[in-house]
Amino acid sequence: MPSWGAATARWFSAGREAMSYDVVIVGAGPAGLAAAIRLKQLCRAADTDLSVCVLEKGAEVGAHVLSGNVFEPRALDELIPNWRQEDAPVRVPVSSDKFWMLTKNKAWTLPSPFDNRGNYVISLSQLVRWMSSKAEELGVEVYPGFAASEILYDENQMVNGVATNDVGIAKDGTKREIFQSGVELRGRITLLAEGCRGSLSEKIITNHKLRETGQGQHQTYALGIKEVWEIEEGKHKPGCVVHTVGWPLDMKTYGGSFLYHLDDRQLAIGLVVALNYRNPFLSPYDEFQKFKQHPAIRTLLEGGTVLQYGARTLNEGGFQSIPNPVFPGGAIIGCSAGFLNVPKIKGSHTAMKSGMLAAEATFQTLVEGTSMDLYWENLKKSWIWEELYRSRNYRPAFEYGFVPGMALSAVEHYIFNGKLPFTLKHGKPDHEATDMANLHSPIQYPKPDGQVSFDVPSSLYRSNTNHEHNQPPHLRLKDPTIPESVNLPQYAGPESRYCPARVYEYVSDENGDQKLHINAQNCLHCKACDIKDPKQNIEWTVPEGGGGPGYTVM
Repeated sequence: MPSWGAATARWFSAGREAMSYDVVIVGAGPAGLAAAIRLKQLCRAADTDLSVCVLEKGAEVGAHVLSGNVFEPRALDELIPNWRQEDAPVRVPVSSDKFWMLTKNKAWTLPSPFDNRGNYVISLSQLVRWMSSKAEELGVEVYPGFAASEILYDENQMVNGVATNDVGIAKDGTKREIFQSGVELRGRITLLAEGCRGSLSEKIITNHKLRETGQGQHQTYALGIKEVWEIEEGKHKPGCVVHTVGWPLDMKTYGGSFLYHLDDRQLAIGLVVALNYRNPFLSPYDEFQKFKQHPAIRTLLEGGTVLQYGARTLNEGGFQSIPNPVFPGGAIIGCSAGFLNVPKIKGSHTAMKSGMLAAEATFQTLVEGTSMDLYWENLKKSWIWEELYRSRNYRPAFEYGFVPGMALSAVEHYIFNGKLPFTLKHGKPDHEATDMANLHSPIQYPKPDGQVSFDVPSSLYRSNTNHEHNQPPHLRLKDPTIPESVNLPQYAGPESRYCPARVYEYVSDENGDQKLHINAQNCLHCKACDIKDPKQNIEWTVPEGGGGPGYTVM
């Protein structure tokens, strides 16, 4: 157990150790750490102090953080104005910005809709590690390896903290010799910064009807699959940014790819596939492997080496899907609420800004006696709101297909500058968008060549994913009969394809019947299963703290 340093009080509650902080933050990503840093800055300015604790389920800060990432430094400029003198890992300015339309063998250059002047190509996992060190210098306590699994309430049903899960429980539910009870972390204010589709955040949003009191529409998602390569010196162009649309995705599936040249001959390459795709035979992982075989991409990768692999879902609902982020006793910040700017393909700057706004409201609530509703009010007055409002019609325009989506988004971007006099609605929730299998033909994907395309086990090895095998499953079926009675006969078992880690596979039992087998130890914590399962039958919960991927350069 760590030394829980600045906890203001410590006791035992229902057999668990309990500690009290002024502010408990769940998640050491850009939003959570920005909130922690801003809180301590405000304390110093007012010559007061608040105890702040940040919990992180990854074994290290940054281990579960994955993003493209072309970074817009606007929020960082506000948070730490002298970051350029503080050795922040933000060193590679964008040097060129290209936009390609891919067909099977050609790459057609289009006018770039992006404006990345002044932005940087970074590793977000490296940036949050740096932010964590800055937070600790200010007195924030950061505890990696602890998974918050439970929301705690007081007698008035106000959230007053979280509890971490028990460690050392066997698959059969018995206590192993290494058993340790979870810890209760009580907070006067609790900030949830779990990232996209945060498990606690989703419960709070549902229980408190925060979507209904926010912008009202459901969230929509995409799955991003990414590799970081070390490529040959002559092919490396630091700061070069390329985005593509088109092949290999079909004309009804929204998505695109990215290639970002970092320093040290590193190249970030990825494919983003919207999870409202219709064809149940589509495999985002195999689409990504196929994409790398394009002549314009393969020549860049040949002779190189893959350093890391990973996957993560991202919010694409934008303005229409913002929930009311305030609940009794706390607030939701960052991608758990969903502030990604889809046409920019950026969410780190908005996540950080939301954390800063929540920190300011938290400080005023605890020190000056105001209300956390101030966060919601200030969010609506901020540049986050303006950004997302102006980009609100981009993603739903593609509900009508690729060509109408490109045309409508071009009119919106180039002519109306985000000020069309109407707001489009999203289509069906992602899990309802999947067609029955009999409406499609199976997709025959090429076999990996081991040079630029790879099988799943090889990729998983590069993700550094690891879980304790002897623990209760963290991927839970609400109805264990649905995979064999619904998903397999009606949708051809889509969970065996939408998961980028082959967690789900159908295997024959002794009678030759296909049964779903869950390889939970492979899980990348991407949350695709929690989103895309046609009957919403899979519930993603946190495994033991420290489990999951071990990203270092993502």
